[in-house]
Amino acid sequence: MAREKKHRSRGRRSPLAAAALIGAGLLLTGGAYAGATAAIASTSDTQTSAQAELTVDDGQKLFTANCATCHGLDMQGTPEGPSLIGVGELSVEFQLATGRMPLQMQGPQAPQKSPQFTEEQIHAMAAYVHSVAPGPEYPQDWVTAGEANPEDASDEVSISHGAELFRINCAMCHNVAAAGGALTEGKYAPALTSTSALHIYAAMVTGPQNMPVFGDMNLSTEDKRDIIAALIFQQQEVQVGGFTLGSLGPVSEGLFIWIFGIGALVALTVWITAKSN
Repeated sequence: MAREKKHRSRGRRSPLAAAALIGAGLLLTGGAYAGATAAIASTSDTQTSAQAELTVDDGQKLFTANCATCHGLDMQGTPEGPSLIGVGELSVEFQLATGRMPLQMQGPQAPQKSPQFTEEQIHAMAAYVHSVAPGPEYPQDWVTAGEANPEDASDEVSISHGAELFRINCAMCHNVAAAGGALTEGKYAPALTSTSALHIYAAMVTGPQNMPVFGDMNLSTEDKRDIIAALIFQQQEVQVGGFTLGSLGPVSEGLFIWIFGIGALVALTVWITAKSN
């Protein structure tokens, strides 16, 4: 009897072959993705390096494209925006870095939001505006760092003095805990619980929106330094008194007692009455 030959089926493949094929596909896809990511990162680094070299001329181009519509090509202002003559680099940096400018929409007050420009672009525009319309400049490092004036041997940083000055000059709007507060006509004083030292100084010097300008006749540079040191200390201080309730004082505390305290007493009274009946 003739022996039958066994033929291997050509239509089937080993499961290992399928797994190997999938693995090879994943490796190729991963390699392509890694290469593309590296190329994009390299391009981004190159762009960042180029942005770090922005000049006053670059600032002028950015200003013309983004700011001149409201403030005018000559910075004299238009019906849509005020003049920038004399605002200086410090005001420009403050408005752009806090996202208040460019203005999103007309309203009682420009809200703080994420900045539209990079730090290098902001500095370039600030340098351009300052070159055309000089004004308040960036402070010396010791002011925002909360350090003593190196030119005055008798100068000392005083957080307690800064807190006292803040209560006298700022707390009526910003709240004694720097939590902010409401003003008239839909305006408000923003919270200072996360504001940087530079922007605290800029607000005191340039007086944005409803903020008054505190010149050297009102507060010396050392006084401003002490206020900044007090606010930064308050930002970093750990709250040990339980719930802050927004740091709004008697308003939030009274509301909490009225709702939860009296509410609990009423509920207890109802429960006792129901049990007795």
